[in-house]
Amino acid sequence: MPLWKQLAISIALLFVGLCSWVYLSPGAGQTLVSMGVPASAVALISGADAEGEAAGQRGQGQGGQQAQSGGQGSGQGQAQGNRRGGGNQAILVATQPVAMGVVNDRLSAIGDGEAIEAVTVMPQASGTIAEILVSSGQKVTKGDVIARLDREEQVILRDQAAVALRSAKEKAESYRNLQSFSRLDVLDAQIAEEQAQLQLTTAELNLKRRDIVAPIDGIIGIVGISVGDNVTNSTAIVSLDNRSQLLVDFWAPERFAVAVRPGMPVEANSVSRPGQVFQGSVEAVDSRVDEASRTIRIRAKIDNPDDVLRAGMSFAVGMRFPGDSYAAVNPLAVQWDGEGSFVWQIVDNKSVKTRVRIVQRNSDQILVEAQLKEGDLIAVEGLQRVREGGTVEIAGQPKAGSEEVAVR
Repeated sequence: MPLWKQLAISIALLFVGLCSWVYLSPGAGQTLVSMGVPASAVALISGADAEGEAAGQRGQGQGGQQAQSGGQGSGQGQAQGNRRGGGNQAILVATQPVAMGVVNDRLSAIGDGEAIEAVTVMPQASGTIAEILVSSGQKVTKGDVIARLDREEQVILRDQAAVALRSAKEKAESYRNLQSFSRLDVLDAQIAEEQAQLQLTTAELNLKRRDIVAPIDGIIGIVGISVGDNVTNSTAIVSLDNRSQLLVDFWAPERFAVAVRPGMPVEANSVSRPGQVFQGSVEAVDSRVDEASRTIRIRAKIDNPDDVLRAGMSFAVGMRFPGDSYAAVNPLAVQWDGEGSFVWQIVDNKSVKTRVRIVQRNSDQILVEAQLKEGDLIAVEGLQRVREGGTVEIAGQPKAGSEEVAVR
């Protein structure tokens, strides 16, 4: 860059700095005039301030009528300078009252629903499906037969066991009535009778297991088998859900780990039922916080009396708490210095620096922990020239003595 451009930029920067000093510092214009700078040049930057101050200086050095005229010029310049914010003149600020905000008063989470009881029905024996007695969507009660396996072989085995038991009973009865048999023979006959009874019980149990029954009350899902299918004890016959109530599992931040307790009310909204709120309560709270996500698992139970909800649905779960109250201030009011954050509190038209600790930032307000109460006035605009203990004028309030000045 050529030397003349560097000099021009340097001079321009110096001029801008000089203008800023003269405009912002109340006594800058008077200082420049006392250093020999023409008052007219200073007036171009600061307006009437420098002229008033210069006139005041000239008026103080003259006598008689010139002194009186100069004094008036000095007074006028002083007043105009004070309107700029110099001297002890009040600083004009805009204020807002402190409000109160609450945090940690509501928990919102997304959870998945599942039936309060849900099973996948499987047969207890292997065989061929001989009969299906239910259909999808049918409501059944515990013990109802869902399907039957072929059972001819088990019926024969049961009948054989019944014949063997009858024979064993007659033999044991004969041995007890006749005196020709020893006590040991009578005991053996009794043992044979008991074994025949056990064989009959086993045969009846095997026959009973050919019936596939509902283990709980609920609604039948889609039947995935047909008559004639060969199944084993690991084949899923049908799903069965008791959805009179749903369990909704969701995760909450760890700060709610102590606040949430079983029995607390819960509100849930389903995507499938917009605008409808389902009431429930907390069923259980997990015993530990997940280390990776720093959340804790909570299980809620929601009533489903009209059977409009299904297992697997997603829910927006909400809970309410008393919460913690903090002072809420305008984001423009919070200032920073070497010691941290603070606000300017206005007390009796005096500015007081009040230290605050930011708790939560929102788009329209900041919650802070401070010695503030609801209704306290906080300066939000005009903060550049506010000083500790300085006099301030609140925008929108009538000036003291304004009526008296108007009468004069």
